[in-house]
Amino acid sequence: MATTTIDTDTELSAVNSILGAIGQAPITTLGTVSVTDGISAYDNPEVAMVYNLLRDANVDTQAEGWHFNSEYNVKFQPDSTTKKITISNDILSMDFHGNQVDRRYDLVRRGGFLYDKLSTKDNKDEFDTDMYLDVVRLYNFTDLPIIFRRYITYRASRVAATKLVANPQLVKLLAQQEALARAALMEYECNQADHSMFGFEDGSSYQTYQPWRNLRR
Repeated sequence: MATTTIDTDTELSAVNSILGAIGQAPITTLGTVSVTDGISAYDNPEVAMVYNLLRDANVDTQAEGWHFNSEYNVKFQPDSTTKKITISNDILSMDFHGNQVDRRYDLVRRGGFLYDKLSTKDNKDEFDTDMYLDVVRLYNFTDLPIIFRRYITYRASRVAATKLVANPQLVKLLAQQEALARAALMEYECNQADHSMFGFEDGSSYQTYQPWRNLRR
């Protein structure tokens, strides 16, 4: 028996969803990008704007920091020659691991490299040892959990309606749809991350008393 596959959201389907929300016809391709004098231009300016709104919503949403794109205690090694640690553009935010109790560093990204504002060196972007950071990474739209893709699409649809359509009622309806998607996203995040006020840094958590265990005996 043939295996049934279900198409999930892609950038093209997301753009079509946004276009449909503002009453525009769907497209079959995002188009090609032509470069003239160093300036990129899509075949269709409106599609280009909608696509940029989708990308902006993607970055803004992921920048909040979620369970799926947050990593802790990540090792970064300085270059053997320059002693600098490169921070790539896919890292949206970062901090020294254990900074709540260890305040030896005040780290920021400057000029594409890690920079310590508390360092007494002349070159504050040079490090002699490995650094362990907590980071929030940016992932491609198609690599996100499906519930995040849906929320980002609705978020971009509301912005597109605000900028491209003079219809306050439509903007209000899309905002309600965005709010519902946000609520579902938060439920997913809480279930996925297993957040607890009794959590500890080593990943363990306090196990509360569970009466059913006694009743089960």
